[in-house]
Amino acid sequence: MSLGPLMVDVAGTELSASDRDVLAHPLVGSVILFSRNYRDPAQLAALTASIKALRTPPLLIAVDHEGGRVQRFREGFTRLPPAHLLGRGYAADRRTTLALVETAGWLMAAELRAAGVDFSFAPCVDLDYGVSEIIGDRAFHKDADAVGALAAAYAAGMRHAGMAATAKHFPGHGAVVADSHVALPVDRRSYADLEPDLRPYRVLIGNHLAAVMAAHVVYPEVDALPASLSPRWITGVLRGELGFHGCVFADDLSMAGAAAFGDVLARARGALAAGCDVLPICNDRAAVIEMLDRFKPENMNPASQARIMRMRARGEAPDDLAQSPRWREAAGAIAQLATAPALRLTEVGP
Repeated sequence: MSLGPLMVDVAGTELSASDRDVLAHPLVGSVILFSRNYRDPAQLAALTASIKALRTPPLLIAVDHEGGRVQRFREGFTRLPPAHLLGRGYAADRRTTLALVETAGWLMAAELRAAGVDFSFAPCVDLDYGVSEIIGDRAFHKDADAVGALAAAYAAGMRHAGMAATAKHFPGHGAVVADSHVALPVDRRSYADLEPDLRPYRVLIGNHLAAVMAAHVVYPEVDALPASLSPRWITGVLRGELGFHGCVFADDLSMAGAAAFGDVLARARGALAAGCDVLPICNDRAAVIEMLDRFKPENMNPASQARIMRMRARGEAPDDLAQSPRWREAAGAIAQLATAPALRLTEVGP
């Protein structure tokens, strides 16, 4: 059985009979976990093992685990700082900051891998324009070149732990106020004005980026459709102009940012036609059941299958991670960062 394009969620800390039925369907290829699925590391490892035992090849398991506000598993995991805190020293000490960011990427990935999770939707490469309700301190920096360098370091750390990176939210969510979870954001800039937002993607793609998540944001000067449903953005810009050959995830198709573009079937068809490989539907089991009953993907192909499969974690998962000198050093560095005072610069001169 191959891995299908649907990414779905499960109800609790163990699989229910309903969960097992859904995950056995050939249209499903991956599972996303949330805080409700977590009690402690041992329970999480048992849950991921039970998910992977259902199918051959095993379903992929993902989570949003950036740090700061977006960290699904907390007790028993290192409390990761938000990206803004990781990147705040970039101007003053670029080399040290990049090394710390790479350490954070490795630590995040290693801890998840030890629990059986294949990948995290990270890093966030949106620029900090100071206006977004949902991005805020999830952004590394306001400068595009800094974000590119910091995100590349974070992705390198993930890769060293055997985890693929997913850059989000393409082509950029930082310049709109609205949160696409609850509304449809509209960014009225011209395509030329979006170049700073695209620049981090150029850097990451040049460093073998594995995946991109497309935003539910409309850029009317480019296309009337949100990027997640737009052939212009996914096939034209991302795959064509930027030369990206990795896996493309739509953002959650149950979010309000996608709801204006038809029912869940229409959104899924639109995202797939635009060039997305994976179609997440979260926190809406009725919509998932409807998809399993009625969705007939027409353009799933071997290349898309290969892109999805490359999201699987690579190498042996860390064993007894807490006893590893590398883990102790990394966890100590991140804990020290969280308690360090903010860097303050003063003007010197006449």
